[in-house]
Amino acid sequence: MLTSFRSNLETRKYSKLQGYLEPFQLSLEKLQEVSHRLRRDMTRGLGKHSHHNAPVKMLPTFVRATPDGTEKGDFLALDLGGTHFRVLHVRVVEEEQKVLKMDSQICTIPTDMMLGPGQQLFDHIAACLGDFISSRNLKGQTLPLGFTFSFPCEQKEIDKSILIRWTKGFKCSGVEGEDVVKLLKEAIQRRGDYEIGTVAMVNDTVGTMMSCGYRDQSCEIGMIIGTGTNACYMEEMKNVKRVEGEDGRMCINTEWGGFGDDGSLKDIQTTFDVMVDEASVNPGVHIFEKMISGMYLGEIVRLLLVKLTEDKFLFSGQASETLLMPGHRREFDPPDPLLFLILGLKWDEVDARVVRVCCDTISSRSARLCAAALAAITNRIRNNRKLGHLKTTVGVDGTVYKKHPNFGEELQATVRLLAPACHITFMVSEDGSGKGAAMVTAVAQRLARQSRLLEDSEGEDEEEEEEDENN
Repeated sequence: MLTSFRSNLETRKYSKLQGYLEPFQLSLEKLQEVSHRLRRDMTRGLGKHSHHNAPVKMLPTFVRATPDGTEKGDFLALDLGGTHFRVLHVRVVEEEQKVLKMDSQICTIPTDMMLGPGQQLFDHIAACLGDFISSRNLKGQTLPLGFTFSFPCEQKEIDKSILIRWTKGFKCSGVEGEDVVKLLKEAIQRRGDYEIGTVAMVNDTVGTMMSCGYRDQSCEIGMIIGTGTNACYMEEMKNVKRVEGEDGRMCINTEWGGFGDDGSLKDIQTTFDVMVDEASVNPGVHIFEKMISGMYLGEIVRLLLVKLTEDKFLFSGQASETLLMPGHRREFDPPDPLLFLILGLKWDEVDARVVRVCCDTISSRSARLCAAALAAITNRIRNNRKLGHLKTTVGVDGTVYKKHPNFGEELQATVRLLAPACHITFMVSEDGSGKGAAMVTAVAQRLARQSRLLEDSEGEDEEEEEEDENN
């Protein structure tokens, strides 16, 4: 990338540009160090006592297995994460190994309802769910529901999740500190005109993993890299100290966006990263996310371009009002003439090349840091299972991964270097918060069914033993 660029600029100017870009160019050794730091923080987050102060929260999801391909049936899914929410009817077809979206409906939440009583909000959700069930002729069926609720929650069970705090402009009273599943069920009971089956609470990252897991049963990691970023994976139960039990595995929602909140990434934060953090609505929080996710990449680029212009390296030292406007452009694509027209800048061919290299360098750092984090997870799984070689699949979602022309390729190449004993396949998720939510519910139902069968079998064995003793 920079080699071809060098041939088009005199050496002196190239060297000067390198001075600006060097803080973003992390060596493989530095990435390995970052990966080791995350693994250390993951262990802290899993600890019974150390998790309170851990920057990487490692939240138990109570999802105890990935799909095995035998799941089947009809399910409802509810996806609430903003001013609109979706209701879906999903069918899992075992014979075809497919998760089909049969139908869906988008419902709006009025602004006044986002700030009003919580009961009013959940009554509205229950009404929209009831309208959907009625209009799709699903009344009379008691379908299980997967509930994606994209707000900070502390999950207590698969069907119990306490809202920690509202975000995204919501401030409904009487909900924070309460179980949102209970509030939904109470709203449905107040209507009394339909019923739902079991409810499974779903994090969107877990949904991403599960939506891919039906097609590829080796998928045990979910990753989102879009506006924000997060990952989940299947951890050994014996290491999840906050939940009772030693056997089997549980999906852990890492909340890796908080990596670095304790200052552990200060050595790789650039001046521009610090400026982005200080100007954000939550300074000092989600440091890793602010270095790699789509919501912040464009602002990092903009600040770098402003600095280059101030130093008379770009645009003849003439910045425009638009370029100087914070947050004007959230994500920078490879530049074209239209970009410069939008930004109101006078430019030449050399300016265009400089901007291109800046965009490539910052998106490259994002991909490589994301690879370091993913390598921490895959290496942990391999060590947990005492394997010489791990073969696994990562379910991926998010616009940065799916839309950026080079991101996925660079991430995959870097993770191969950082986790050489892991063979990783990447699979793009299809509707993790919808189909994935239904799949979480389907797996929970399968496990419950297997548990009942086991209990019945043990009961029969006990009866036979009693009969033998009596005889």
